[in-house]
Amino acid sequence: MKELVTDTVPKKIKHIHFSVLSPDEIRLASELEVTQRDLYDVPTRKPIKHGVLDRRLGTSDKQATCETCGLKMADCIGHFGHLDLCLPIFHIGYFKTVITILQNICKTCSRVLLEEPDRRKYLQRYRSPTLDNIQRRLISKAVNTQCRKAVHCLYCGAINGVVKKASGLKIVHEKYRAKKVAGDLVQFRKSFDNAVAGAPELKTHINKAQEDLNPLRVLQLFEKVSAEDCELLGLDPLSGRPETFIWQSIPVPPVCIRPSVAQEAASNEDDLTAKLAEITFTNGLIKNALQRGEPLGMLVEQWENMQIAAAMYINSTVPGVPFQANMKPIRGLCQRLKGKQGRFRGNLSGKRVDFSGRTVISPDPNLRIDEVGIPVLMAKVLTFPERVFEHNVERMKRLVRNGPDVHPGANFVVKKSNGVKRFLMYVDRQKFAETLEIGDVVERHINDGDVVLFNRQPSLHRMSIMAHLVRVKPWRTLRFNECVCSPYNADFDGDEMNIHVPQTEEARMEAIELMGVKNNLVTPRNGEMLITATQDFITASYLISHKDTFYDRSQFTQLCCYFCDAQEQIDIPMPAIHKPMQLWTGKQLFSVMLRPNRHSPVLVNLRATNKSFSGIDKGPPELCPNDGYVVIHNSLVLSGLMDKAVVGGSKSSSVLFFILKNYGGIAAAEAMNRLAKLCARWLGNRGFSIGINDVQAPLNLQRLKDEQIDTAYSECDDLITADKQGRITTLPGQSKAQTLETKISGVLNKVREAAGGTCSRELSRHNAPMIMANCGSKGSKINVCQMVACVGQQIISNNRIKDGFMDRTLPHFQKHSVAPAARGFVRNSFYTGLTPTEFLFHAMSGREGLVDTAVKTAETGYMQRRLMKTFEDLTAHYDLSVRAASGQVLQFYYGGDGLDPTTLEGDGTPIVFERDLLHIQGIKQPQLGDKPLLPFQIAAITKKTLAQARFKTHCHPAFLEQLGRFIQERLVEQLGTIRTECELEPLVDPPKTTRMLNKLLKDEDPVSVRAAHNRLCVTEELLTAYLDSCYRKYYRAKVEPGTAVGALGAMSLGEPTTQMTLRTFHFSGVASMNVTMGVPRLKELMNASKNISTPIITCQLVDKKSETAARIIKGRLERTMLGDITEYIEEVYRAGECYLSLKISIQTIQRLQLETNLVRVAQAITAHSKLKLPEANVQAHKPDRIRVYPNPKDPSGMYFAMQALKRALPAVNVVGIPTIKHAVVCQDKGGYIVQAEGTGLNEVMGIDGVVGVASDSNHVMELANVLGIEAAAHMVILQIQSIFKTYSITIDERHLWLLADIMTFKGEVLGVNRFGLAKMKDSVLMLASFEKTTDHLFDAAAFGKKDAIVGVSECIIMGIPMPIGTGLFKLIQETAKPRPTPKAVLFDQMDGHIKLH
Repeated sequence: MKELVTDTVPKKIKHIHFSVLSPDEIRLASELEVTQRDLYDVPTRKPIKHGVLDRRLGTSDKQATCETCGLKMADCIGHFGHLDLCLPIFHIGYFKTVITILQNICKTCSRVLLEEPDRRKYLQRYRSPTLDNIQRRLISKAVNTQCRKAVHCLYCGAINGVVKKASGLKIVHEKYRAKKVAGDLVQFRKSFDNAVAGAPELKTHINKAQEDLNPLRVLQLFEKVSAEDCELLGLDPLSGRPETFIWQSIPVPPVCIRPSVAQEAASNEDDLTAKLAEITFTNGLIKNALQRGEPLGMLVEQWENMQIAAAMYINSTVPGVPFQANMKPIRGLCQRLKGKQGRFRGNLSGKRVDFSGRTVISPDPNLRIDEVGIPVLMAKVLTFPERVFEHNVERMKRLVRNGPDVHPGANFVVKKSNGVKRFLMYVDRQKFAETLEIGDVVERHINDGDVVLFNRQPSLHRMSIMAHLVRVKPWRTLRFNECVCSPYNADFDGDEMNIHVPQTEEARMEAIELMGVKNNLVTPRNGEMLITATQDFITASYLISHKDTFYDRSQFTQLCCYFCDAQEQIDIPMPAIHKPMQLWTGKQLFSVMLRPNRHSPVLVNLRATNKSFSGIDKGPPELCPNDGYVVIHNSLVLSGLMDKAVVGGSKSSSVLFFILKNYGGIAAAEAMNRLAKLCARWLGNRGFSIGINDVQAPLNLQRLKDEQIDTAYSECDDLITADKQGRITTLPGQSKAQTLETKISGVLNKVREAAGGTCSRELSRHNAPMIMANCGSKGSKINVCQMVACVGQQIISNNRIKDGFMDRTLPHFQKHSVAPAARGFVRNSFYTGLTPTEFLFHAMSGREGLVDTAVKTAETGYMQRRLMKTFEDLTAHYDLSVRAASGQVLQFYYGGDGLDPTTLEGDGTPIVFERDLLHIQGIKQPQLGDKPLLPFQIAAITKKTLAQARFKTHCHPAFLEQLGRFIQERLVEQLGTIRTECELEPLVDPPKTTRMLNKLLKDEDPVSVRAAHNRLCVTEELLTAYLDSCYRKYYRAKVEPGTAVGALGAMSLGEPTTQMTLRTFHFSGVASMNVTMGVPRLKELMNASKNISTPIITCQLVDKKSETAARIIKGRLERTMLGDITEYIEEVYRAGECYLSLKISIQTIQRLQLETNLVRVAQAITAHSKLKLPEANVQAHKPDRIRVYPNPKDPSGMYFAMQALKRALPAVNVVGIPTIKHAVVCQDKGGYIVQAEGTGLNEVMGIDGVVGVASDSNHVMELANVLGIEAAAHMVILQIQSIFKTYSITIDERHLWLLADIMTFKGEVLGVNRFGLAKMKDSVLMLASFEKTTDHLFDAAAFGKKDAIVGVSECIIMGIPMPIGTGLFKLIQETAKPRPTPKAVLFDQMDGHIKLH
């Protein structure tokens, strides 16, 4: 086992400053200059001196020692060398920066190409003390744009042209490209006359001649750049001068990062070593060539080879470098840093760990929900270091004697005296145990009660890793209670899970407190319980709680022992039936389970509907014939079946959720443990299985099903016939074929629903699949219907199956058939078996699901990663504001009210007032002598209490208003109504005097008073208890300072996306407007895409009731092309004239209610920018003709001009907004609205008849431009809510607001991607750990950036605590030590001062 890593870093790293090393700094840090290309001395196999494996650089041989520090391989950190180059070369990492600098400076005098006023302006902006990296980038871009426009240098008058990258790693200067310098270009070309005369073959190449900016020339230019110009280039003149971007000396990294792998007679060298040797060799060749004066061509060729080798040393995927097909690509330095397996993501942001285990999981309902069963084989390997002290010394000795092979035992002992670690396998354990002393550390086996972290991948939200307590068990699987499957998304079909053992007492304590199962029963996504009764437990609860379930005393006591293992006192209630024998009901069993004895504080008061509730016309809901209304009073179950709604995680009706919110996580966990044990054991004895009889349809059901399907088939045939005869009215925005498909799909969907309803009516109440569907434990009525009655329509991409062969789905059907059977309707059930065609259609539909799941996993995984990187450092601070790590404020109050979604009882509200009142009324029942309050007294006490300092200080005004309104309506006014019904004075308003009140009370009928009190009695104790409860719950619901609200938001948004299908369109409202939904739409929103697939503008109308007015506005909006209203276009050729004759369909214009006529159409043709026709060339001839004369430059091209015009005319926009493809009139709750597909919100808002202020678009970027950033933020929330609502997924609004705020807090809409992230965050390490790792590092070095190490990613990489959660807390300690006195400064000594006069 490895040692724990000790922390030796400084207490506080202020920042990391990135810069480029100059050649002198490289030589200073170096131990030697590398000059030899050979690696080893051949006879001895020792690394050669001054080679790239010189022992002074460190060693990769376990036997050898480093010649610089004298340490072995394990301890030597390695030492740098350097390689001096004969000729400078470009550094591939700074190549783009070099090109940018060359574009900015004069290629003769090296001055920046800016006029003096501009220089002053940009220098002032660069020197601003509040300048951040984003603003610096924008200024640099502005400088570059302005410099590239300059043709003549303002200082030396030299010509400057375009600087650009040529093939390979070359930079060329196209000096004479601008038209202003055409004369100079002629002179330049004349200068080659002598050369052309000597070598005529050069003539063809003269036009391509450009100035070559080789590294030597660039280095000379950069060395002349002044310090002030460095500032204008965005560089630090001290640490980042431009000449450092050209390599003159290459640093040679230590051997330990490029180790040699020894083989029998040779060694396998690292790619970096091979490249360094190649560079050394080429450098030597150039050196010799320079000394011998060899031809320039050979020298340049070797220079280019060295350039490419050095580039591949840094980045092996250099663009423009040919790739050798037969060789595997080498791994350059960039490849070692970037990607999932690279240094940043693979070794710094996340690491492999010790003290972990992994194996298959299996269920065990006998374990508590906070326990995990660990195989004894694992328990012997995983250890915990426990320090010996006087109270555990005997136990530690016993563990040491047991040793590694006997559990519980120990594997190692670390002696306090000398720090030596001894393995207990090979020592005399009896003697060694006696030498154990206080202070020694025993690495013992994990045992029952230890804390471990339990995790299943993919870890999509925080409940994917939780702390459990250990129960060591035999056999080989990890076991846990099935209630905890949901947070892990685990099942037992071969899943594997991981355990991690915290190695310090502090870590164990934090794990169980922050990550313990009992503290994480609720998901932060929407506040619902995630750890709750599931599947078999729900089925058993449902069956136990039926009205006809009775037990005698022996059975009832046996069942009570089931859920407490005879470890708890049970108070058996009175039997429900006394004669002829004492019998207890299943509901009483549940009552005992909720509250086993009178000492238990858990009193549940709940009224809710369950899944079986059908409603009743008259009378109280408790009389529901399906036993669908649950009433629990002080933990006594009075009515209702215990199905998923009651024992599941529902906020509104769950018993476990009620216990959690009123009595805490421990009480809820205990109730869940009892429920799991009872249900598993009861169901094991009773038996519950599914057989072939359960899916065999009775004859009556078969007959009804066949009748329903035959009726549906005949309806479809009627629709097909009506379509052929042209009697079907097309739906808005759809063609005839689409309308027919929509109507047939509607008929076929109804038939499966009808068959499902028939199944639920006809099948026995003892049918196992129906029991599971009814109680909500597994499946639905549709699943039962598919097994028993009818599989139904197969859907692919939200449509019936389309043609696959020639005009038909399969050769078994007629061509162009749209009959149900030919388009994938399966009338058989799985029990009766599918026909071959039905089977194929079903397989097609299934395949789509598999492909969809595979694609979706990658899409949503990447989306989750982007969200987490963007949100990771957002924290709730002590003032409940949300801030990024760098201090930027995103929200002044988290979510607008500072409440934690995890603690909320209602949907977005901290308290469900009605339910809380019911509970308080149950536990605070009026006693004899209690004086009931009158309505005005209730109002007065409430007003006085809510005015207290604690309410004013800690409660939001909106909450106090809601609470006051609820008490006024629910207690004050209701009690007044009851008193009125009992013929008493309502007394909602206080009487004017006490005397008047006493007289009124004295005259009241005692019987009426008692009747009113029986219906509603509010005492002062009850009202105070209720208000205290509301205050306590609200205070508890506040978000804790330090909460990582960003990480929670990212998880809450990312995790549900895995439940969404990928390719999803749906019809917007009732109109047939096809809108992108699901994951693709979510991607569009998060990327802040400028072009979205289906932009929809919703127009609210002035006249909502008139369909005619809506159609007129539709015509005003929708673009209508000339081709849409033209019957034909004919060419007319006559003597002396040629023209196109257009016949306009006046009838179409009237039918579409277009506001145009023949003259306006002619004007539209003239106005079309691409046609460029004068008004005289377009003539309108009433009633319906337009002549268009072409306007060719050359009369000989008349025919071609006619053809071109004929092709262009149909695309001329006549009426409407050109960017709106089509519009649809549809009905909303308030009347008619128009939905337009396309962009152009600004133009739409100005259309007559449209209420501009009430219209909006789902295009967030357009909305930001037209209505502002707040409107865009609001639209992001609305759009994401509508996406999740389609899949019945609820997400707390606070998470959505956080997403909207982080996308818009910079004043523009930023995407949750690498481009948006670079604008939101300034940290180099954070951006490098996300994407484009090396680009960010090179940029940081080139521009001398500083990283303050405050965010989450940076802190993890640097191994320091992050300012989130427990790391947010800061303690200032005032010590009693005397403060150091400041030293005397030279200037403070008066005798050192000289008088000037």
